[in-house]
Amino acid sequence: MDFLFFLISFIASVVGAICGIGGGIIIKPSLDLFQMAGVPTISFLSGCTVLSMSLYSVVRTKVSKTSQINLKTATPMAIGGAIGGILGKQLFSLARQAFDNDAAVGTVQAVCLALMTIGTLIYTLNRSRIKTHHMSHLLSCTAIGIGLGIIASFLGIGGGPINLVVLYFFFSMDIKAAAQNSLYIILFSQLTSLVMTLLTGTIPAFSWLSLVLMVIGGLLGGISGRLLYMRMDSLAVERLFMILMILIIAISGYNAYQYAIVV
Repeated sequence: MDFLFFLISFIASVVGAICGIGGGIIIKPSLDLFQMAGVPTISFLSGCTVLSMSLYSVVRTKVSKTSQINLKTATPMAIGGAIGGILGKQLFSLARQAFDNDAAVGTVQAVCLALMTIGTLIYTLNRSRIKTHHMSHLLSCTAIGIGLGIIASFLGIGGGPINLVVLYFFFSMDIKAAAQNSLYIILFSQLTSLVMTLLTGTIPAFSWLSLVLMVIGGLLGGISGRLLYMRMDSLAVERLFMILMILIIAISGYNAYQYAIVV
């Protein structure tokens, strides 16, 4: 069972590092699928794993001077993502209190994730026909980051395809540039979310062995994913992204069904 924690986090982080989606969007529904822990624990473990992978990926691209991160727009979005991470964490806590049933919260998360990914897939398929923009206004970038941070933190996914769609549409980035900027934003939101969890004392019960294995898997996945990213062209990255979205929709739909039965 512990090896499965490592394997899921490793595979998710490899794909996450390539596509710029953080890996949490794979880890969260996968752990839900195998019912390996409760909803709060899965969200916490997923967040820690994504944090380790995104930190490595961002630092490594900076050190190697291969970074395509546009600091003028990505930094306000990252700061907004940090604020959104706090708000999303509070929203998650309110949802748990309102439902008083983790299975119900899991159902809401799974349904939201499935719908969000379906929308992302539709946009991606029609991207060539959609006019994009070149936003640079500080407040607009921050507001977009807040929205992304709320979604990521509430769903416990770290980031996700929605990040890439936003970067495509509002900033006219290609998929490889969007991947790097997305990981930069995810890093800030996940770090802030973890700090808030520690400060508020809302850390769920978890196995230290599982956490260590997942963080190691996240780091190794980040290293492997970056090596593959450097050897892949934009078309290959986009194809992988499309396959991943279809898989996420299928898993999220099944998870919503499974949680709804329990409720």
